[in-house]
Amino acid sequence: MMKLFLVVAICVALFLSLTDFSGKSPKHGESMLTVHFPEFRLIPTTGASGPESFVFDISGEGPYTGLSDGRIVKEGCEGPHEHQRTEDVCGRPLGLAFEKSTGDLYIADAYMGLLKVGREGGLANQMLTRQLDEPLRFTNGLDVDPRTRVVYFTDSSSVYQRRNYIGVMMSGDRTGRLMKYDPNTKQVTTLLSNLAFPNGVVLSQNGEYLLVAETAKCRILRYWLNDTTSASKSRESYEIFSDRLPGFPDNIKRSPRGGFWIGVNTKHTKLTKFAMSNVWLGRAALGLSVDWMKVHSFWASYKGNGMAVRLSEGSGAISEVFEGKNGNRWMSISEVEERDRTLWVGSVNTPFVGMYKI
Repeated sequence: MMKLFLVVAICVALFLSLTDFSGKSPKHGESMLTVHFPEFRLIPTTGASGPESFVFDISGEGPYTGLSDGRIVKEGCEGPHEHQRTEDVCGRPLGLAFEKSTGDLYIADAYMGLLKVGREGGLANQMLTRQLDEPLRFTNGLDVDPRTRVVYFTDSSSVYQRRNYIGVMMSGDRTGRLMKYDPNTKQVTTLLSNLAFPNGVVLSQNGEYLLVAETAKCRILRYWLNDTTSASKSRESYEIFSDRLPGFPDNIKRSPRGGFWIGVNTKHTKLTKFAMSNVWLGRAALGLSVDWMKVHSFWASYKGNGMAVRLSEGSGAISEVFEGKNGNRWMSISEVEERDRTLWVGSVNTPFVGMYKI
């Protein structure tokens, strides 16, 4: 029995390493450009880490980002704070989006739920104060419809919190949800449920659909909005937009050059694919007296291999790849925000923001 447990522990530890030594690029699209970054600029986030998401305000100022100590900062305005052991108390902002007409900043906080800060800054206010049928436990990504002011967001799990997100992956948890909040009616609606670690969400340019990253399934879902035509009535409310991604997708952002940037936290290996197809392995390992978050953190810092891919808006195929080469590997990538031919690169693991001029 102990031998079996040892095998399980080793296999899952390797799975959590999420390491890829092949250096091969994905093969989704016929046209593909791999971006190297020898002149990559790193901007430290003093006193905290994990700049996951970026957003620019209505005046074009920014980027603003959320950090591991619960602050939302404009780059260059940080200060020292304690954070890692108190994120469930101080909050952990993940997804960010400005409401264009008012300048209000909406925040998906992993512990505090859906928050809003006025255009002058200050303390964030909780939007969902009434008791939900199923409380938010792991609020993650969001986007705001500039036409209707409706906020679309994800709750990654009804069982696990962010501080134990590895449990979501290892257990095969499917309690995640895609939701919407209407500030006009104050109503919250669940659009999709039974999702495996729903993460980043983005509205299409024309407002016809949402893209949602289903991290544990390594795929992107498309959820159709306002299906009122006769042709659309026969269509399912959602479909797979892109699957068999090269790793675990995180946030999604539109690219001004067309398509969508997908932050890929870490790339696949043969072991990760094996573990994903044998969920019993992860469930058995969760029963061991092992801190799997520490195991994951160790391997991610030692052998991290984050990347980002740009998907075609029409086909969902990979048209561009962003990753480090020749010793410049990125530990993990949570998001790529493209603006004025500059890529702002975020990660939940690093104490700095990456900036790359295209």
